[in-house]
Amino acid sequence: MFSKSKINEPGPKADTAATSSAAPTPPKPAEMGAGPAAMKPKAAPSILSSDLLVKGNLKSTGDIQIEGQVEGDVHAHLLTVGESATVRGEVVADDVVVNGRVIGRVRGLKVRLTSSAKVEGDIIHKTIAIESGAHFEGSVQRQDDPLGGASKTPAPKPASA
Repeated sequence: MFSKSKINEPGPKADTAATSSAAPTPPKPAEMGAGPAAMKPKAAPSILSSDLLVKGNLKSTGDIQIEGQVEGDVHAHLLTVGESATVRGEVVADDVVVNGRVIGRVRGLKVRLTSSAKVEGDIIHKTIAIESGAHFEGSVQRQDDPLGGASKTPAPKPASA
């Protein structure tokens, strides 16, 4: 009915006190090839429901998924604008995925406009992907650091006579 397995057997006896008192140490994150971010679980994205209207700015270091309407600027790590969503304001994120409508400037390291996207405004990006069928009206500008610096482009200097 019961069998003896190696899990239940006692380990080998230590010959010296030095080896018996030393407890095994768990591997450090650097030894496992992962940083501190890999040690803590990733937080779930903040989801704004389709029946929600937000008037004001949103700022998060995590992920935001918008299914409703936002009238204000949105800053996040990963921002997903759902198919039925509308954002009226500036969008700033490391990764931006637009399935719905954005009226305003979009700034991101990686910007993706899916086939259902409708963007009215300028896009400042490091990398961009625009799927066939996406509607876009504005200008596109590539920058190495689209998130840094001022959010507005500087005005051209007047010519001196």
